[in-house]
Parts: sequence; C-alpha cells; structure tokens
Amino acid sequence: MIWDKVKTTLVLAKAALLARPAIRKLLITIPVSALTLFLVIPPIIVYSGKYKIYTDISNVEKSRVAIVFGAGVLPNGSPSAVLEDRLITAKELYEAGLIRKILVSGDNRVSHYNEPTAMKTYLIDNGIPQEDVIEDFAGRRTYDTCYRASYIFGVDEAILVTQGFHLPRAIYLCNALGIRSSGISATKRSYVDDARYKLREIIALYWSVADITILSPTPVLGEKIEL
Repeated sequence: MIWDKVKTTLVLAKAALLARPAIRKLLITIPVSALTLFLVIPPIIVYSGKYKIYTDISNVEKSRVAIVFGAGVLPNGSPSAVLEDRLITAKELYEAGLIRKILVSGDNRVSHYNEPTAMKTYLIDNGIPQEDVIEDFAGRRTYDTCYRASYIFGVDEAILVTQGFHLPRAIYLCNALGIRSSGISATKRSYVDDARYKLREIIALYWSVADITILSPTPVLGEKIEL
C-alpha cells in the first residue's frame, strides 16, 4: 500500500513538472544539445588537421621519417591496391630526398598474415635500401601505429602516408600521441571498396576521439628501437 502511494506521488510530481513549459523545454533541449555535440565535435577535432594534408609531393616539407600505415595483403603476399599506392608514395618521398627512413606499420597478429613484411619486401624490391625500412609488427590500428611510433621508435615528427580519406584521422591521432605530423595523400586510383572505406572512416573518427579523450588504451608494446 505504501509503495502504491509513493508511485502515485511520483507520477503526480512528474505530471506537475511536465506541465511547466520551461521544464518541458529543458527536457527537450538537453538531449538535443548532447546529441548535437556528439555528432559535431569529433569531426571538428579530427578535421582540424586537414590543412596539413598534401596531394602534391613538391609541397611536402622534409622530415626524417615517413610512417606508412598498413592495409590489406593478398593471399600471395603482395600488397592490395590501397597498400601498394601507399608504398609507391613512400618510395617517391624517399627518392625525392624528403625522408631518410620509412616505418612500415601493420598487422601481424597471426602467423599467416604479415603486412609489415609484405610492405618492406615491396619497397626493397623497388629500390629502397633495406636498412632504411623499419618494420612495426603491431600496428593493428591507426591508434596503435601512432602510439608505437612515438613510444617504441621515438618518432616525434613524421610525414604520414595513407589515402586522403584516412589522413585526417591519422594526423589527429599522431599529433595527440606526441608526433608532429603532416600527411601526403596516397590516393592514386579508384578502389573497389572505396565507399566502404569512407563509411568505416566516419565510425572510426568517433572511436579515435574516444580513444584519446576517454579510453587511452595501451597497445602491444615491447623493447624500444632506435630508427
């Protein structure tokens, strides 16, 4: 009986509050404002670094290191179209004298799939000296690559090499993790899964802001390596 009276009192109190226009307006405004902030702030944060993206190699400033982000490797061990364009772009930077070292970072969490080795092999086969290509075998995500480049390899400034749709997020993450970054777009053709990549990027940018501002995950680490 007492509980019934409590429930009745709560219902009446709620009805009285909702009857007031100011309260109703506030109850609508708060969730709408929160949703707006959620939708707007992460893209603003991530795309604030877009002015640091270059599409013409002649505009790129020199840096000691280029970070090449991993992507798909085909069953025969050769790079996918997306990854090949990143490697071609890194090769162009090296041959233009704009970088001295290339850090190739990708996924190698299972023995039969090895992005960094495929990347290094491609670069060496195309004339880049072996000693100037360094492998990072635990770049499972963009966040991990940036974190490890800073913490494991001691990189504090770099040119990031990846496709244009990926660069804003990569620059944001590397800057937030202590690497002064600019980027060169490696988009050299149309890709079969281009629409899927861009859709995934929308979701990933929110996750990236959460990683930096809330979650702060620690990726796979290990001994520090000098480039």
